[in-house]
Amino acid sequence: MSSIDFEALKERHQGKDRFTQPDFYQIDELLTEEHILIRNSVRDWVKRELSPIIEECAQKAEFPHHIIKGLGEIGAFGPQLPAEYGCGGMDYTTYGLIMQELERCDSGIRSTASVQGSLVMYPIYKFGSEEQKHKYLPKLAKGELMGCFGLTEPDHGSNPGGMLTNFKDMGDHYLLNGAKMWISNAPFADIAVVWAKNEAGKVRGLIVERGYEGFTTPETHGKWSLRASATGELVFDNVKVPKENLLPNVEGLRGPLTCLNSARYGISWGAIGAAMDCYDSALRYSKERIQFGKPIAAFQLQQKKLAEMITEITKAQLLGWRLGQLMDAGKATPAQISMAKRNNVDMALQIAREARQIHGAMGITGEYPIMRHSMNLESVITYEGTHDIHLLILGMEITGENAFG
Repeated sequence: MSSIDFEALKERHQGKDRFTQPDFYQIDELLTEEHILIRNSVRDWVKRELSPIIEECAQKAEFPHHIIKGLGEIGAFGPQLPAEYGCGGMDYTTYGLIMQELERCDSGIRSTASVQGSLVMYPIYKFGSEEQKHKYLPKLAKGELMGCFGLTEPDHGSNPGGMLTNFKDMGDHYLLNGAKMWISNAPFADIAVVWAKNEAGKVRGLIVERGYEGFTTPETHGKWSLRASATGELVFDNVKVPKENLLPNVEGLRGPLTCLNSARYGISWGAIGAAMDCYDSALRYSKERIQFGKPIAAFQLQQKKLAEMITEITKAQLLGWRLGQLMDAGKATPAQISMAKRNNVDMALQIAREARQIHGAMGITGEYPIMRHSMNLESVITYEGTHDIHLLILGMEITGENAFG
């Protein structure tokens, strides 16, 4: 039972979200009418359903479960996957725009959607059997089922190949043991796509359903970041997994890393949304805040901050747009995705910090979204490949030399 009266919050704060998108290079002209229509419909939904409640959710560290159905209705779950499985059948630019609009509100909400679409639905679509696809994907697309992705372990983050989670063939089922950590959606997920080693030491994917004996998902508390999303552990204590739940069409780390590429692409767009929100708020505040008899927007140092913000946002927009084209053409490389994720998240974090300074003391309050974005982005810059790991991916791509390990 939620401790938040969401309807009262929506009524009280309706219309408070005055966001206007910056588009300094007229990038909307590069988008199709369908792109803009979908983006604007998602933006309207966010302003109506999420913006009025998000600060309270973050303050109370509570995920708003009631929005799951709405996220399904706006196509936020697996929009880039084929319509034949009940998904959106849209292109990757549309997927990016949806993630941008969700993270413009909150990184935790975008995490919920991108985990569902890229880390749960995508591996089932890419590596699953037809039976698995038809069983799970339509319900996941609607939000009737929610999922999570089990890769990171307590002692194996950037080095997933060292994972200890394992399963054994028991004849009529598999026996799964181990633990995963820092798992978005874990506390309420109906299924988990879990990566574990078989007896030959090969990494395979398994679909683990809630209710299997020995499978528990303790929630992670005390977070200062992503407070409006649910994070937890996955614990497997002699869990019997039916053999038909093994993803048949992939073996090795290629499986989870392919999924991460899809998710990292979404993050690269999502971070632009967070940066836009910080910039928009800072620009508006600078015009309204009067000091020394004039708005602080009239002072050179504030103009420097704002000019640099819009420059970096514009560069990130162009990076995202071009990467979307490459994804749709099937030409995007993991290193190109790493560049966009690394650049855009770092860009957003720097903009959040500068925006906080423009807001002065008000920037640390829930009256404005700045500090919440800043705290969230501290997680985003680390998860699904840390800032430094993406640097090394790029380094290996351009030099041919492996600096890992």
